[in-house]
Amino acid sequence: MSGKMISDKNLARIAGFCYLIVIATGLFSEVFVRQALRVSNDALATAHNIQTHEMLFRWGFVADLINFVVGLPTILIIYYLFKQTNKLLLQLAVSFAIIQTAIISVNLLHQISPLLLLSNATYLNTLSPDQLATLSLLSLNIQAQGYAIGLVFFGFYCLLVGYVIYKSKFLPTILGILYALSGVCYLVNSFSMFLSKGFENPLFVYLAIPIFIGELSLCLWLLIKGIDTAEMVKN
Repeated sequence: MSGKMISDKNLARIAGFCYLIVIATGLFSEVFVRQALRVSNDALATAHNIQTHEMLFRWGFVADLINFVVGLPTILIIYYLFKQTNKLLLQLAVSFAIIQTAIISVNLLHQISPLLLLSNATYLNTLSPDQLATLSLLSLNIQAQGYAIGLVFFGFYCLLVGYVIYKSKFLPTILGILYALSGVCYLVNSFSMFLSKGFENPLFVYLAIPIFIGELSLCLWLLIKGIDTAEMVKN
């Protein structure tokens, strides 16, 4: 029995560590790369930023890839640890997460497109610099919408996992509430963007705070405290 307890606690900490990588790479690529380099409605300024900080832009792309690769074991370990509570809901949650990963991974093609358009390759000489800059910004705008579509599925994942955590006795119920709230905020964030004229999203600044708190709380609890498997056996 002690072997299983150590195994589950270690698995929880691995999941927490992986989740921390997911949060860090996600913040880096979104805040310090895409939002930092993209200038809304100014294609030339955006193109200039990308060309000036090309390596940073490339690292943002790589960070997103790492995010999705590391996110998969995180999802599967959480499923393994909590499947005793509600296996069906967690299977549905994993399905949502896999769909989200597939959508956003393919969507990364739009994120890397500006590097191709601004590469000064010979075959691009038929287009003017202004046209190439416009196409680059368009690619980033499409990427933003694709990312928002993927986060709809992740929002449902957070809702379901938050509910399962809330109903289980393995973690404090507040963690389940905060995680489910993150899911609600993801959904509100995406749909407010889809329904706003010009796809503007003034709510993002306010929604980002509860999203960050909810995900980081679960991440740190798994990383530091792990899962109380003795409590699992008693119940």
